[in-house]
Amino acid sequence: MSTPDQVTKLLKILIAVAWLDGEFQPSERQYLLELAQQNGVEEDPQLRPWLEGQKPISKEDCYAWVGEYLGKNPTPERCQVLLESLSGIIYSDGDVDIEEANLLNQIERLTPTPEAPHAFNKTVTAAIQKLYRRWLKG
Repeated sequence: MSTPDQVTKLLKILIAVAWLDGEFQPSERQYLLELAQQNGVEEDPQLRPWLEGQKPISKEDCYAWVGEYLGKNPTPERCQVLLESLSGIIYSDGDVDIEEANLLNQIERLTPTPEAPHAFNKTVTAAIQKLYRRWLKG
């Protein structure tokens, strides 16, 4: 991750993804707490209530935050960082929920950037295929 602000934004998304199935699993909470500690934001007052599982996050907020994080013209690199980060939380509880799979599919369908349309599609598709294969192997 990068700056504290970027870390906070990405962690908000990951916490929201943990809530997509309607439950904040203990394994998800542990994963997110460790990630917050590694990045020095475990005491961030904005994140703390969510990290403790006290405050559910709606699906609408999750998708809005993903949109804000990626921006209007997401770069392949930014999408790759998001996909890699999402894979950690999605697989932390050992189950891929339909909403989580839908989110991954929506990121895959993002419009490629004009600078590298083919590289973007290949990168995102390869990352998602890798995630699904890992999930299937269990």
